[in-house]
Amino acid sequence: MKSLTFVLCIVFVCGRLSAQATAWQPSPGPQVPIWPAAVPDPQPAAGPELATPSKSLVAGKRCVVVSNVAQPTMTVYSPKGTNTGVAVLVFPGGGYKTLAIDLEGTEVCDWLASQGITAVLLKYRVPFSGPYWDEQSKRQIFPKISMALEDAQRTLGLVRFHAAEWHIDPHKIGVMGFSAGGHLVAAMSTHFDERSYPVVDEADKVSCRPDFAVALYPGHLWIDDEKFELNPDIAANITHQTPPSFLLQDEDDHVDSVNDSLVYYIALKKAGVPVEMHLFAQGGHGFGLRRTKLPVTGWPQLVETWLGTIGMISK
Repeated sequence: MKSLTFVLCIVFVCGRLSAQATAWQPSPGPQVPIWPAAVPDPQPAAGPELATPSKSLVAGKRCVVVSNVAQPTMTVYSPKGTNTGVAVLVFPGGGYKTLAIDLEGTEVCDWLASQGITAVLLKYRVPFSGPYWDEQSKRQIFPKISMALEDAQRTLGLVRFHAAEWHIDPHKIGVMGFSAGGHLVAAMSTHFDERSYPVVDEADKVSCRPDFAVALYPGHLWIDDEKFELNPDIAANITHQTPPSFLLQDEDDHVDSVNDSLVYYIALKKAGVPVEMHLFAQGGHGFGLRRTKLPVTGWPQLVETWLGTIGMISK
């Protein structure tokens, strides 16, 4: 990890991380700014970045929730043991308002690293950086500019651009997201032909197409309670180039309906995209990697098996 951290610091020497005091710090090493200067399409922040404990418990533990992210960063978790050459960008959920940074971020990265996979945790901009539910109007709001997609495209390009230095196979870089992060996975899987922001440097000239995609209890894909239809922004951009995808959701998920996965699954199948879906009767929403007595929390083994079937890791 020391050598990788040194490389990151050199590559991003123009970043302003040292001048920033953030409320949340990852355990394995520094957060690295993904933009060398100003972020594209900056929005005024409601306040300083904050990391606070959640009100509810997941598997008997509180979660760390990060809000008011104006300066997106990535944190690299180096693989432990044998390096498979695979890398996964991890997108925590939070309704595009906050980030469940440990439940759906650091804990997931620790698991991936234990499997010999380089995990890259993206702390993308929130709030209102993607589709979100507006309580006042009781409807989905779709911002004209997705700052979260800008951050995700930039990060995947950086990882692929530096793949050789970071001992990553440039053809084995995937994305994994939870809830709103699951929507970001779908957005990345269908919006890779061109950047959603002006090119900054050479890293923005390499492909930002994921080689595989994992969306767990995704949201913002089924947007009409009266019609069984996929979000048109995603539907219009699904092609046979959309990467192989893994979907998982619970039928008793009352935050993001199981229909979110179903409509996406059907659209992927129609386009001839390899897709595997797992639906469970119970488990609700937002369980992350934390084990309970419910079968759905054994999902990591399903993902590991699937990665073997698509040739990303050895079976």
